[in-house]
Amino acid sequence: MIQNDIKTRVVGVDISLERTSIGIVDVRGEIIATDCFVTSEHPYIGDYLSVLCEHILNLVEGHGGFESIRSVGICSPSGNFRTSSIENAPNMPWKGVIPLAAMLRDRLGMAVALGNNSHAMALGEQAFGAAHGMRDFAIISIGHGLGSCFFSNGVVHLGNDGFAGEVGHTCYIPNGRQCGCGKQGCLEAYVAAKGIVQTAQELMAKRPEPSMMRQVDRLSPKLIQDFCELGDELAIETYRLTGYSLGVGLANYASVMNPEAFIFTGGIAQVGKWLFEPANESFEDHVFHNMQGKVKFMVSNLENRTRNILGASVLAWTVKEYSLFK
Repeated sequence: MIQNDIKTRVVGVDISLERTSIGIVDVRGEIIATDCFVTSEHPYIGDYLSVLCEHILNLVEGHGGFESIRSVGICSPSGNFRTSSIENAPNMPWKGVIPLAAMLRDRLGMAVALGNNSHAMALGEQAFGAAHGMRDFAIISIGHGLGSCFFSNGVVHLGNDGFAGEVGHTCYIPNGRQCGCGKQGCLEAYVAAKGIVQTAQELMAKRPEPSMMRQVDRLSPKLIQDFCELGDELAIETYRLTGYSLGVGLANYASVMNPEAFIFTGGIAQVGKWLFEPANESFEDHVFHNMQGKVKFMVSNLENRTRNILGASVLAWTVKEYSLFK
């Protein structure tokens, strides 16, 4: 069979709690065009799917048409590449198992791949970012949740059911803080956004010294970072405790998988030294001794949404081609 009409573009979709970003990406990894909309404005999956389809259709039709598009790749919290579904996402508005790839395939008439956002981040970093050339590394995404995906011997490791790498839902403190997943004591409850704010509130309740954090009605990780820059001791202690917890969790992770590097992404990765200096110190104190001083901590140099769209585009190239647009 001779085929001359090779399609050279895919669509990458990055779903997060706040925003859904869409991009057309060519075979060289160049993002041709982008669009976005607010995810949280569509709490019902049927409404969300209609809006997503509308944005994809408008973007593609305005930039060459579907004749050039091979497939669509989606990354989402709790996305499962093996089932192409979003499964029981604790921080998203849609509950249960959502077969989003199949639903979108039926509406668009073309192949759709779906994976976890950390999975796509890892693919994006390996192809275009800090992990280029690495064979054993892990992506650690810190934001509303704590996500992870790791490569072993040059191949992404998904596990038997597609849930490998859920370091955020490993038990850090038995019977500890309530996590959004329904369990208690998960690492995510101590190092992701809500956990950081809770640590700050607990510190203010226990310690009497003044703090700029006491003057804020709606505290956030970014505000706590700003107060660190201004020398606020309780804010600095908040991130020291957060970094300690993160370091312990990553030491356990590294002692099992033996990575070359942890590559950090997400909004909280921008906190910098206030988080990573105590995290690295804690990590070195707790990791298996033969790995001490050998695992790099690196912050991604790719803009978050750009990397995620690129990673989703890598997912799109992996799915078998199917299209009603010939």
